[in-house]
Amino acid sequence: MDPIGTRKEYGAGDPGDGPVDPAAFDPDPLRQFEVWFATALGAGLVEPHAMALATADRNGRPSVRMVLLKRFAADGFVFCTNYESQKGLELEENPAASLLFFWDRLERQVRISGGVARTSDLESTAHWNARPRASRIGALASAQSRSVSSRDQLLAAVASLELRHPGEEVPRPETWGGYRVTPTEYEFWQGRRDRLHDRVRYRLEGGVWARERLAP
Repeated sequence: MDPIGTRKEYGAGDPGDGPVDPAAFDPDPLRQFEVWFATALGAGLVEPHAMALATADRNGRPSVRMVLLKRFAADGFVFCTNYESQKGLELEENPAASLLFFWDRLERQVRISGGVARTSDLESTAHWNARPRASRIGALASAQSRSVSSRDQLLAAVASLELRHPGEEVPRPETWGGYRVTPTEYEFWQGRRDRLHDRVRYRLEGGVWARERLAP
């Protein structure tokens, strides 16, 4: 297989706002993210709230996986997971992360980096209760990132929990909850022809967001 042979030229898509001008971006990167996220929602993309989450252990060894954004606001970007999963353990050792949204049809990426902390029990429970019942049962049955002897063992645990919790109420385990990434840096990337992509970076400096264009 020749991966290079599948490459396509960026700049063919039309996000509807022409070339990126950093001066025209909102001074607040969160509001700029809201604009681009709304465009992604309106474009009918599959799971525009899916994002790559990069973490690292205490030795700096990185790992990355896809997770779903639960909410975002002035206080940060929230996702949920098992605290004892690989990412949960790494965040305990090294409470920093980077998020990446990639909206291929719009030829756009947004990267967000910052410190990470657990959400409150109240907020974690609210996110847990908003999940489909089957997803709650599955999360309760799974010792995420741990070795499991077979899929049958996992399904047996699910069946047991189904009997134990026959109604809609499924208690949130203490090992499951939310994390909030508090941004200190954003980067907005727009694909352009001839590799001359537009990149706009925001960095938090002394409590103020500084904005600049980066070379592609």
